[in-house]
Amino acid sequence: MEMNGAQMVCEALVAEGVKTVFGYPGGAIMNVYDAIYKQDGFEHILNRHEQASVHAADGYARTTGEVGVAMVTSGPGFTNAVTGLATAYMDSIPLVVISGQVPQMLLGTDGFQEIDAVGISRPCTKHNYLVRNIADLPRILKEAFHIARTGRPGPVLVDIPKDITAEMGDFVYPDTVNLPSYMTVVPKVKEEEVQAAVEAILKAKKPLLYIGGGAVLSNASEEIRTLAELSQIPTVETLMALGVMGAKNPLRLGMLGMHGNYASNMAMSETDLIISLGARFDDRVTGNLAEFGKYAKIIHVDIDPANIGKLVTVDYPIVGDVKDAVEMMITGLTERVNSEQYNDWREVLARYDALYPQSFEDSDEVIKPQWVIERLGELVGEQAIITSDVGQHQMWAAQHFPFDRPRQWINSGGLGTMGFGLPAALGAKKAFPGKTVINVTGDGSILMNVQELVTASEYKIPVINVILNNQFLGMVRQWQTFFYEDRFAETDLSFQPNYKALAEACHGIGYDITTKEEFDTALKDAIEQDKVAFLNVQVARFEDVLPMVPSNGSLNNMMLPKISNPEKGEK
Repeated sequence: MEMNGAQMVCEALVAEGVKTVFGYPGGAIMNVYDAIYKQDGFEHILNRHEQASVHAADGYARTTGEVGVAMVTSGPGFTNAVTGLATAYMDSIPLVVISGQVPQMLLGTDGFQEIDAVGISRPCTKHNYLVRNIADLPRILKEAFHIARTGRPGPVLVDIPKDITAEMGDFVYPDTVNLPSYMTVVPKVKEEEVQAAVEAILKAKKPLLYIGGGAVLSNASEEIRTLAELSQIPTVETLMALGVMGAKNPLRLGMLGMHGNYASNMAMSETDLIISLGARFDDRVTGNLAEFGKYAKIIHVDIDPANIGKLVTVDYPIVGDVKDAVEMMITGLTERVNSEQYNDWREVLARYDALYPQSFEDSDEVIKPQWVIERLGELVGEQAIITSDVGQHQMWAAQHFPFDRPRQWINSGGLGTMGFGLPAALGAKKAFPGKTVINVTGDGSILMNVQELVTASEYKIPVINVILNNQFLGMVRQWQTFFYEDRFAETDLSFQPNYKALAEACHGIGYDITTKEEFDTALKDAIEQDKVAFLNVQVARFEDVLPMVPSNGSLNNMMLPKISNPEKGEK
């Protein structure tokens, strides 16, 4: 079938099963938007900023496991999208971003809105393309989706000059891809590697399951829970893995790392065998590498061989899909593992948890941010999808919300992108319109993509934004308190907009909240109103996120909340 390049883009998206595209038009991609106007195979959501378009596609991808799609124009349209690409790249999120480019005759001439999109995006995409021939366009689009979703997922950029989108050509969309230089099949887990790991588990006295975001990407939650139950090995989760075990699972110690809880960090400090499932040993987890897991042998399961041995010495490397590896571990341990052999180890960790539980000192005088998160869990719990921006509110959400399932918790872990939460919530809500989607944010982060209130209102995407408002750039202020003698350099945010009026000006609904009773009433009303909402919650201004491991500190040397009775764990 003969059609122009713009029509080919639309036909390819339909062939890939894309239901929603997020984007923002401009001159170089105008032909594609003209084709979108004429088609009915997918819905397009007009964001108010290109960064938000990519974050929304990212939120859609994280909640569904499918490839998210965004479109932007050339020049500043593309450069605005770079933060979204980098965010997805750091967390291994499958995206296809299609950008317009100036006509080929203008390439290299500093034409209006020309930018080297391929060069700029090379460090923050899994792969990228500049389309130079209309005959290549169907193949490139097919390859882009394949590369984005297979192996270790990631964002792929397809940069299309305007003349290519106008040119006519034959459209034959391939059924398969032929990429000799790309590992098109996930590497098969080697049985001998898993068997060696199984023997190490059986010999260990203090093993620990260390679960990372790869467990979510591989949809391995059920298998990991089965492995933990079979072996009775305690587990810790990274920020990106919350929900894999389920908050109520008795084998789950909690999150570990810089703001992990005491029992989790002590477990990692004392274990003799780390069983890493889809984690990458990043600095926010390990702290000082010289002190990290120094008594432990390491089993490392990862789909990306480049991750194995990159930061720590691995004794039992297993390259392949986490789900496949865990299934093989279960087979190898069944009828061999003694579920009581780690009783002493679990009792030690239980004492650590009792000594310093993940808790806070509540107040009737001021709303504590931790209380807000725990109350959200009580009121919406398992039914909600929680997105977040980056900062103290993100850590409080991670510490105190009872995540019950994978893909319930959507946040920027690797890049730490402020402004991610609201557009990501839009993507999550489009994917699951029947679920309550709540963005936990701060008074710093929310203003970075606040224009998406208009997008939410126009498309009737009723996400709820809970602003933990301490009138500070909170996490930076916390570091200034601990390490800079209270020199609050450019972190005071006490000059603020009227958030209630701002929400209403964008056709949403707003609430100013200063008491616990007001919070309960506002949240219930916001859910019933079915509009995009701001819940502006005034919280304790100088509350800190604790525990905290100082930068490059060891996990067993945490800054802890003050307690008056360590034996009972009382404040």
